Amino acid sequence: MSAREWLNKDYYADLGVSSGASADEIKKAYRKLARENHPDANPGNAQAENRFKAVSEAYGVLSDPDKRKQYDESRRLFGSGGFGGGGGQGGFGGFGGGGTGGFDIGDLFGGGQTTTGGGAGGLGDLFGGLFGNRRSGGGSTTANRPRRGADVETEVRIDFAESVRGATVPLRLSSPATCSTCHGSGARPGTRPRGCSTCDGSGLVTRNQGAFAFSEACPDCQGRGKVIDDPCTECRGEGVSTRSRTLTVRIPAGVSDGQRIRLAGQGEPGRNGAAAGDLFVVVHVAPHRVFGRSGDDLTITVPVTFPELALGTTLTVPTLDGKVSLRVAAGTGTGRILRVRGKGVGRKDGTHGDLLVTLQVAVPSKLDGKAAEALEAYAEATADHDPRQDLDELLGR
Repeated sequence: MSAREWLNKDYYADLGVSSGASADEIKKAYRKLARENHPDANPGNAQAENRFKAVSEAYGVLSDPDKRKQYDESRRLFGSGGFGGGGGQGGFGGFGGGGTGGFDIGDLFGGGQTTTGGGAGGLGDLFGGLFGNRRSGGGSTTANRPRRGADVETEVRIDFAESVRGATVPLRLSSPATCSTCHGSGARPGTRPRGCSTCDGSGLVTRNQGAFAFSEACPDCQGRGKVIDDPCTECRGEGVSTRSRTLTVRIPAGVSDGQRIRLAGQGEPGRNGAAAGDLFVVVHVAPHRVFGRSGDDLTITVPVTFPELALGTTLTVPTLDGKVSLRVAAGTGTGRILRVRGKGVGRKDGTHGDLLVTLQVAVPSKLDGKAAEALEAYAEATADHDPRQDLDELLGR
């Protein structure tokens, strides 16, 4: 994208955030708008698709600290309206060389006629650096240097058991990708781009505006350094097109709710032969009706009767893989946590956490006559036992 096109866009407005928004605020706004305007959620809606592309482009710039810094600096120097307007009031004009007593301020800053990228100098180089006009030993600029593709983020939802055991899930994406017709060249198959004669392939030209010389993207090649005479019909010369693709994503055992999984090289394609960005998959885990989780351990609360705790028993306890038998010793108190080894969450090393079973006395809401009589008899038989005696002693009563 040329500097002129960049400045004529308001990426903050596209995402609906202020220029001082934090990285988290930008990400939150992008994710909301991307979900609302995703092509899968709006089939056949060209307006939503264009909006999706706009917010994706805005996020690609504002989520990258270096790109955002350059974008903010360019807006500060030139305003959000682009390069519009020439010399004169409100611009950089008014320092005209004629009639100034033989001193031309243009000489001080290296002014001259409009040149190609090979002849820029003075403040043209200084301001041109804002848009990548730094020269290497070979004389080329960074306007058309390889640029790594932007990272992409999406979401997937899995059930509780899949988060414990791991799962393989299909993931359908609609995102920018290397054009499958021209393979990223932007030219129709059988043809190829040619070097731009206006900028000698540098992607930049330098022009005078009053006393200053400015480097900007070449108007003939839009800063690419090459011209496509016969553009690819699928991507219209961009080398990148939005398409749907299906990936098979391996969700590792033990993944937690909100965890991000990185898929290297599955993000947006790079420019000019650079590597693609990464795809980050945010995993959302649905809660279970019975089981909970504490780190690598699973948790469950099992109701028991008072006689089972007082006399001891063997319980049948459910797990995610079936059932196990659990011995409860006589005199076990309510709230006691028992551990079942190896029935928890899978770990990277192949081991598993445990199942933590909390025993909780279930108090009947109503007793029939026979049960009530038996309970009254028990109360009478244990009348000499005060379960709160230790509490009173601790309080000094």
